Amino acid sequence: MMSTINITPFTDVLLVLLIIFIILASVTKEPKLPDAYNKDKVQPSQIVVIIDDKDNIQIGSNTVTIADAKAAFALLQDQTGHKFTSVIVKADPHATYGTILQVMDAAKSVDLTNFGLANHVQGTPEGAVSQ
Repeated sequence: MMSTINITPFTDVLLVLLIIFIILASVTKEPKLPDAYNKDKVQPSQIVVIIDDKDNIQIGSNTVTIADAKAAFALLQDQTGHKFTSVIVKADPHATYGTILQVMDAAKSVDLTNFGLANHVQGTPEGAVSQ
């Protein structure tokens, strides 16, 4: 009688499954990120930053460069009497992540520490934005 178990067929099956999973993993694409469906409102703020897909920055009604962002935030703070501590950021999905972080850093340097991200609410027209 044979007192040992032959695991060769089992190992062959596992190796074939491993190869199949490796091939499938390399072929599959990354999933699309889900859209935000948050309908909660953030605190009211009159300081809105818009960043388009070409990394043009609009703070309030002024278009500025990244170097002038801190001065633009300071001017808005002075005009509102330092009443607000929050900023609404509306960035295009194709905007550079680094630009968004630099704008947020410029806002933090003038005591604007709360950030809200504007997003599209499901069921509204494409131009409408929720805060």
